[in-house]
Amino acid sequence: MTVVICCVCTWTLMLLFFWSVWLGIREGISQLRRLHQIPCSECEFFTNDYRLKCTVRPMSACTEEAIGCADFEPRTSACNACQQRCYKN
Repeated sequence: MTVVICCVCTWTLMLLFFWSVWLGIREGISQLRRLHQIPCSECEFFTNDYRLKCTVRPMSACTEEAIGCADFEPRTSACNACQQRCYKN
């Protein structure tokens, strides 16, 4: 009888462990999908500098608050330095 109880407890613990791993993976995937919606790296105002990430909304840059940013402008060139050279010519 003790062997049966131990076996049932072991299988129950294993099922609970795999269920929690599955829930963690599913939650992680949904979080990654949400983070990939952040448009900052494709914005004209994104500086790619850790001191000032965005010139318009620096506090919400690269956070979930930036999803649906009203000031988003698609980047027109590869970098800000390229734009400065183009304006001088």
